[in-house]
Amino acid sequence: MFEFLKYISRLNRSLLFLFILLSCVSSVTGVSVRHKGSGPIGALTHATKGMYLERWKLKSPPADADCRKQMQMSCYSPNEIRTAYGINTVLKAGYTGAGETIVIVDSFGSPDPVKDLHQFDVDYGLPDPPSFKVLHPLGAVKFDANNTDQVGWAQETNLDIQWAHVIAPGANIVLLTSPVSETQGVQGLPEFLKLEQYALNHHLGKIFSQSWGATEETLFTPEGKKVLNDFEKFYQQASKQGVTFLASAGDTGASNPDTNNNTYPFPTIGFPANSPLVTSVGGTSLFADTAGNYQSEMAWNQGVGSSTGGGYSRYYKAPYYQQKYLSAGAKSMARGFRGVPDVAFNGDPLTSVPVYLGFMPQPGYYMFGGTSAGAPQWAGLIADANQMARHPLGSINETLYRIGSDPVLYARAFNDITFGDNTQGKIKGYKAGAGWDAVTGWGTPKANILLPLLVNPPK
Repeated sequence: MFEFLKYISRLNRSLLFLFILLSCVSSVTGVSVRHKGSGPIGALTHATKGMYLERWKLKSPPADADCRKQMQMSCYSPNEIRTAYGINTVLKAGYTGAGETIVIVDSFGSPDPVKDLHQFDVDYGLPDPPSFKVLHPLGAVKFDANNTDQVGWAQETNLDIQWAHVIAPGANIVLLTSPVSETQGVQGLPEFLKLEQYALNHHLGKIFSQSWGATEETLFTPEGKKVLNDFEKFYQQASKQGVTFLASAGDTGASNPDTNNNTYPFPTIGFPANSPLVTSVGGTSLFADTAGNYQSEMAWNQGVGSSTGGGYSRYYKAPYYQQKYLSAGAKSMARGFRGVPDVAFNGDPLTSVPVYLGFMPQPGYYMFGGTSAGAPQWAGLIADANQMARHPLGSINETLYRIGSDPVLYARAFNDITFGDNTQGKIKGYKAGAGWDAVTGWGTPKANILLPLLVNPPK
């Protein structure tokens, strides 16, 4: 009966999402749903830029209770997210990411991310970061408000910055922008690699947030495989220097497009989330009360082209930590290849987070979801953990899997997501279940327990 009720809940949420989507066609006010930087939903040209819900004229921070009453959705405040995942306990203990730096890489950037972050901080009672640098080592592109691609990347940039800062308010932020739009295939990836190499060479930070990507199969050309190999060499170099890499797992479930925007007829995942040296972040639907008290979670899947990425690589073999720590059943499904995601975070646009966008025609707060919201928030968690450890943790994947393989520690450190899937249309995805799965990984963090375990791993 419980599983049936959860199914009905998901069905109702899918119908609500579809209703909101269809309502956009005939109205320019109220709530609308779009895919960031890629035109309408269903015309997806980018692997990981997430979904957002926008409501006009929200010049002040929206109250979650009002969102629930007026729009039948959540818009969680920083305090609610921090409470739900045990992050407030970490921050109150003094671990705010102080002394650490989060490096964020995006195409184009945002017209005035410093000003927008300050407005976000004022409205939510947060401190500004100790340092916030915006760098354009490869050159900058003047913002064009009529260019939907640039607008989409500006939205992504503000999302990454503001919500990494929510989780690690004491950390420094460095934004590196590329003058080339990253889409599918190799386009934009060489520039991103140059930016990340620049950050490493100039010692800009030890935590890299990557809310972008391309379908793995679009990189199976000779040029694409060179990009994969170049990134892997870089990840190996940087990991040895204590860098932690986070990446969003994708927002279209097990269904992803090729370079012509045609859906592959089989389950696919994205790069760089598929790299064994990157921690891949999936998405959930978080249910908490208006005080942020955690109630439950399920895999994010609205059933209309909007769900968490996840699945198995056709390029990378299963890394040693998956071979060693995954259950026999999980390893059997992987067939010797890398499975993603590793972990998860709230990502459903109907359990959204507000982002301040000062560059929009109507400046104010817009509601965002997607795994591209989860990656920077996990980056914030690592900043807090690095401060706690007094040294950079580097790649955390082996420790995550070691914790997950211990039933007692796992139950204490993670919210195990056991319901939902990431099937999209005719592309059958995977089901969430007990322990690690190819939909939500090990699940979402109980940060007050998990971070100390990352700092002092179990033997």
